[in-house]
Amino acid sequence: MKATFFITYVMVDGWAGVAAEILRLKPLIIYHLKNFFLVKTEKDLEEAMDPGTIGFNTGEPRIQLYFLLGLVYAVVTPILLPFIIVFFGLAYVVFRHQIINVYNQEYESAAAFWPDVHLRIIVALTVSQLLLMGLLSTKEAASSTPLLITLPVLTIWFHRFCKKRYEPAFVRNPVQEAMVKDTLERAREPNLNLKGFLQNAYMHPVFKSADDDNIYVAMGEWEEEPSLVTTKRTSKRSTPISSKHGGSSLNLPEAKH
Repeated sequence: MKATFFITYVMVDGWAGVAAEILRLKPLIIYHLKNFFLVKTEKDLEEAMDPGTIGFNTGEPRIQLYFLLGLVYAVVTPILLPFIIVFFGLAYVVFRHQIINVYNQEYESAAAFWPDVHLRIIVALTVSQLLLMGLLSTKEAASSTPLLITLPVLTIWFHRFCKKRYEPAFVRNPVQEAMVKDTLERAREPNLNLKGFLQNAYMHPVFKSADDDNIYVAMGEWEEEPSLVTTKRTSKRSTPISSKHGGSSLNLPEAKH
């Protein structure tokens, strides 16, 4: 069997890793050690019971590796696919439970990492298609290989379409946040000539005129003394703790109705 190593790898690393994730023996042992030797106050107990956050730097690449193995060996040795499917089923149930009920939500990036994930999935799909073409060229179906050239071409075209259609939503500010910033700007400094300020914002102070200096001073005073402006926008937080690496957001007081 050509996929014996990867079948064993998926069972040992994938299935056993999911079981270890739901058991969490290492954090449990560390908690009892801290509770026995270090905990003296309620704050120490709270820190010892902190479950931490999910490790995106290790969990997400491993899931993409299994996805790549499934696509590649779907052509070479399809017997690997049931093991991959079982892993993804178990991982979905376990990690969904851990993210909702166990881990703290430390990162809030508004799905900004999805374009990278999509690119890697497209690369894995292209690699599997090239391997399919190479495998069929060595078999009796070599005459059908030229017809498969359209597969990577269509895949790359689909990636370019998604990049053009959806990537601006990840790299640009939403219109709602832009409207809130414009509302705050007009309320704090209604007479500020922002267009004139931006025209000379990166000019050396030596080459600025007196009017430009006045605009710069007004802009500095506006940044030093922010005022609170009541808007109609309300915010409901679903995160139990504050995000350390979250995107830009504005904390505004709720409007009084």
